[in-house]
Amino acid sequence: MKKLEEYVVSIPDFPEEGIIFRDVTSVLQDAEGLKLAVDTMQGLIADLDFDVVVGPESRGFIFGTPIAYNTHKPFVLIRKKGKLPRETVSIDYDLEYGKATIEMHKDSIKPGQKVLIVDDLIATGGTTEAMIKLIESLGGEVVGIVVMIELAGLEGRKKLSNYRLDSAICYPGK
Repeated sequence: MKKLEEYVVSIPDFPEEGIIFRDVTSVLQDAEGLKLAVDTMQGLIADLDFDVVVGPESRGFIFGTPIAYNTHKPFVLIRKKGKLPRETVSIDYDLEYGKATIEMHKDSIKPGQKVLIVDDLIATGGTTEAMIKLIESLGGEVVGIVVMIELAGLEGRKKLSNYRLDSAICYPGK
């Protein structure tokens, strides 16, 4: 049986020189790779008590939905601004080159709910930090974060040191 890392294609010098891009789509395009990714991520949080799974657009949807389904929990979307039809709450945050806004439905998290965030990758932790603030603004408690890939060299874990963070694969570089 292949290891999860073997399904990830690493592309040097993309999107710019010196960066190694870790391609998640190569995992998704292989049935065994996708199953292994979901099963591995779910196994990492098997001991975690949570009420709801939250995933950001778009790959958080891909990994979060089957974990929510398998654990019989609801799934909540976090999307880019202007994509959700009902009343939303939003947060602006900084990107490496600019700003972004994410939002979620105002009624999607109930006060006191224990929340698991699921995403494909964590790098600097900025997007995850924004998601946490959004969830907490609705009264939710983030009890865990699980990702398929962690780029340890970008030190996102430091920014999220007050939260449990599990990663299926951890690459030391950027």
